[in-house]
Amino acid sequence: MSASSPSSSESAKVVSPAVLNRLRTLVAPEDFLTSLEDLIPYSFDGTAAMSAMPSVVVFVRTTEQVSQILKLANETGTPVVTRGSGTGLSGGSIPSPGCIILCTVRMDRILELDRANLTLLSEPGVTTLAIADAALAAGLFYPPDPGSMKISTIGGNVAENSGGLRGLKYGVTRNYVMGLEVVLPSGEVVFSGNKCVKDVAGYSLKDLFIGSEGTLGVVTKVLLRLIPKPQTKKTMVAIFDQMDAAADAVSAIIAAQIIPCTLEFLDRTTIRCVEDYAKIGLPTDCEALLLMETDGHPAVVAEEAAAMERICREKGSREVRVAANDEEANKLASARRSAFSALARVAPTTILEDATVPRSELAHMIRFVENVARKYKLRVGTFGHMGDGNLHPTFLTDERNTEEMHRVELAFREIFDETVRLGGTITGEHGVGLAKKSYLRRALGDGPVEAMKLFRRSLDPNGILNPGKMFD
Repeated sequence: MSASSPSSSESAKVVSPAVLNRLRTLVAPEDFLTSLEDLIPYSFDGTAAMSAMPSVVVFVRTTEQVSQILKLANETGTPVVTRGSGTGLSGGSIPSPGCIILCTVRMDRILELDRANLTLLSEPGVTTLAIADAALAAGLFYPPDPGSMKISTIGGNVAENSGGLRGLKYGVTRNYVMGLEVVLPSGEVVFSGNKCVKDVAGYSLKDLFIGSEGTLGVVTKVLLRLIPKPQTKKTMVAIFDQMDAAADAVSAIIAAQIIPCTLEFLDRTTIRCVEDYAKIGLPTDCEALLLMETDGHPAVVAEEAAAMERICREKGSREVRVAANDEEANKLASARRSAFSALARVAPTTILEDATVPRSELAHMIRFVENVARKYKLRVGTFGHMGDGNLHPTFLTDERNTEEMHRVELAFREIFDETVRLGGTITGEHGVGLAKKSYLRRALGDGPVEAMKLFRRSLDPNGILNPGKMFD
């Protein structure tokens, strides 16, 4: 939330006519956009208050096309910004001045589902939901479930190392990537990884590209690990009149060595917005709500659900509702999945942020966010993955109000400073992009940032891939 818009001189930069003419020869006419009307949807992503017009959008359908485009860009020093569905929340796919937008959504085939080895090979433009559905159709399970999974692409998930509601138990995208085909800035195509569960031959190159936000290469194939589908699950919601009691319940659940599939949190503002939006039947007079789900063997699920219900009641929950069937479970889960959409209806601009602290600091951090919002006279709703300490403070504002946006900026600065002070991180799943790059050095220190820059320069010496993102 700290990046400024490009200067007028930067905004005036365009892709040269010579490069445009050569690009036209590499893709079909319907995969090449240059008219203003066609370009506008690609001038922004899911990040609030950030946009810039591209000169050209090129849709790719093959690895060879990606290779040829990067060779051309590298030869001519033309920036390239890779884009999937544009659901990112850190400005990672905002156009850079004079760039080619390389869009991978038409590389949308699942190439193989190998039940014997529990793997799935996909092109980058396949949606996360399509991956999950293909796995389920084969009796298998792909756990990562970012909130945008209906439209986000697997290539974007890899680029951002996306998380989701099931991250506490199952981990994030990185935990399911077994191999990647990547086109380097030079146009060279490399594949790192394989279907082997164990492989320690050389550096794990694939892990360098996961979470690299399109700054090191363009992902063109993803080899994913699948797991057996859980036999059953149980969903429940615990209602609290005190925020601290909800946080204590989370700590007690983890201390009891219970790792639920989902352990999500909504504050009062978010609950009211969700109920107004989705009419789920949530109480609007409570201070906090925990959405909990356990899955696995039926006996284990029953035992864990009973233990979590007992712990919540012991920690002061006034009510614990247990879903009677899948329909009711999906209805409860939709409360958390609709949080962002519900909050977005309240104000012209909704700035969803991402900060993670040790779980022992959750109650303090939630109170801190509330106090900061009060200090700067701002409206905030906080929700997130409480089980893994990942909070999403969401400011409801209006980007047309310059003075208010300045107060939002100051508020986030205090929030991220406090996050770092508590031993947390400035982003748990949204990435750095443009929005967080001014905080990166403060969070990591000079040494790690300089090492990242050195590695980036070694792969991309001409600086063509997503310039200006993560760091200058």
